[in-house]
Amino acid sequence: MSAPLIDLNADLGEGFGRWHLTDDEELLSVVTSANVACGFHAGDPATMRRVCDRAAERGVRIGAQVSYRDLAGFGRRAMDVPPAELAAEVAYQIGALEVFARAAGTRVAYVKPHGALYNRVVHDEEQARAVVEGVLLADAALPVLGLPGSSLLKTADKAGLPVVTEAFADRAYTDEGTLVPRTREGAVVTEADAVVARSVAMARSGVVTSLGGREIEVRARSLCLHGDTPGAVDLARRVRAELESAGVHVAAFA
Repeated sequence: MSAPLIDLNADLGEGFGRWHLTDDEELLSVVTSANVACGFHAGDPATMRRVCDRAAERGVRIGAQVSYRDLAGFGRRAMDVPPAELAAEVAYQIGALEVFARAAGTRVAYVKPHGALYNRVVHDEEQARAVVEGVLLADAALPVLGLPGSSLLKTADKAGLPVVTEAFADRAYTDEGTLVPRTREGAVVTEADAVVARSVAMARSGVVTSLGGREIEVRARSLCLHGDTPGAVDLARRVRAELESAGVHVAAFA
């Protein structure tokens, strides 16, 4: 029986100007895929270029982390954006990052929505179609990273885009298999041992215990480690080490 495979992704480039939120340099030594902020929820041209350069040097895949246009709210506020406008904005963000990826000698390898947009397209078919339309405008071969069973992945699959299922090491799950809203207590798992144990269980067995105590299935090819949490680098290193010790092969999804 072959060893389980898992990709480790993290949100990087989440700064703006003189402010830096994520330790991009160190996280790029741990993860296999980098979700790079494209300027709408965080990030700026200089940051995008720097992260692309470092990712290319280390063989880390570059993904466009597209968002609602919400710098002030870090892309985590609910917004109602007309579908045609959202599609154009998704394509715009991918295109901006692609310039810097190409300059670094590589390409944007996938797309992942961020924050409120990520959660919205789990159920909202109209917004999911708009995101997929934006991806198709940019590159009709780009994989889309998202929650298993989401409207986004179903729509992307119907449109002929490759889809990659994702799980979250440090986010709590509802009994239905969706992410617990950040407004609820316990939405973020902060205890390091729990994050590590959940990561190994999801990678090896495809299961996680929900906030309500129910064991749910979360079959995923990629595992997200948030880079904006305290101690993120040490935790990411520990998660990767424990995964490899448990016989999990850590590698990019394609």
